[in-house]
Amino acid sequence: MGTEETKEPNGKGKQVSYGKDVKVREMRTAETLLNIIQDRGMIGQSLGNKETREPCAVKMARTVRRGTGGKGCNGPRPQSTLHMYLRSYAKLYSNDGAMTPGITEETVDEMSQEKIAKIIEAIRYERWQWTPVRRVLIDKPKGGKRPLGMPTWSDKMVQEVIRSILEAYYEPQFSKHSHGFRPKRGCQTALTEIHNVWVGTKWFIEGDIKGCFDNIDHTILRHILQENIQDNRFLRLIEGALKAGYCEEWTYHPSLSGSPQGGIVSPILSNIYMDRLDKFVEETLIPAYTRGEKREENLAYKWKAKQVSYYRAKGNLERTETIRREMQQLPSGNPNDPGYRRLRYIRYADDFLLGLIGPMAEAEEIKERITTFLRAALKLTL
Repeated sequence: MGTEETKEPNGKGKQVSYGKDVKVREMRTAETLLNIIQDRGMIGQSLGNKETREPCAVKMARTVRRGTGGKGCNGPRPQSTLHMYLRSYAKLYSNDGAMTPGITEETVDEMSQEKIAKIIEAIRYERWQWTPVRRVLIDKPKGGKRPLGMPTWSDKMVQEVIRSILEAYYEPQFSKHSHGFRPKRGCQTALTEIHNVWVGTKWFIEGDIKGCFDNIDHTILRHILQENIQDNRFLRLIEGALKAGYCEEWTYHPSLSGSPQGGIVSPILSNIYMDRLDKFVEETLIPAYTRGEKREENLAYKWKAKQVSYYRAKGNLERTETIRREMQQLPSGNPNDPGYRRLRYIRYADDFLLGLIGPMAEAEEIKERITTFLRAALKLTL
């Protein structure tokens, strides 16, 4: 492969090192692999196969090599699987947290291709053991403390591989109204959508979920993943990360709910979980509270427009300007039109906003329906 290992000057361990051309080739192989997964997501094809024994990343590598995922394949080319982990390494090694240890002393310094090969082997034969996350409390800007989880370096790298696979598959399926923790989306795209589209909104329903990351139900999440991922080994690998637990002041705490503490895979798992809310709003609430092609005219606005035309024709420009300014303070459409409704929705992580053109009573009704859905379907509290 043209790769080599280099020792750090301090002698603490070995690092993965490779030339620029080899790195580009490895990234292309990994991207080809992820593109196949993405194509499956776009057409709604299941990821993996219950009849195969390899994790999804291994099966996808076989797909790249042979062109199909059929049972007649002879297994993956080892380098194809390795490229997924080298890609993960390349994305993480320059991060500030790469030299921050978890509950062990392992950092990016300790990584080598031999160690990556051992990780792949352990995952393939289900011998991989997730390490509890080291958790510390840090100060909030406005007072108080918040927990910060620090996984070990090997766990970070494996989580990045899982994250890449899940993102490639689920990203094409996510709602266009979801903007948090997604490629080419963020706060600015969410605000731009509100500014450009939500014209004439009368009522806003602002929602925030209580401890969303900490209260994700593992059983519900597993059922959601099982709908599209037909690979029990891959699902068990994810479940192991969810249940790894954390250590705080050298005391172990099990993880009974929530996504991995400080985990790289946590944002994509939360988006997969919260996509259920997106679908409920888009497929149930928006159709129920959207009707009418166009608002009926506002009679007061129409009368002012006639007066402007009348006084302009009379040459009374002063009176014309006065009425025109009064007209600008009125909506052109009837805000109380009973035949016109619009409901819009946007979400960023666990914060979401709905905009309603309609009466306040319906806004309250929508809020109650979302509260009920979150509690019953996702076991979350608004």
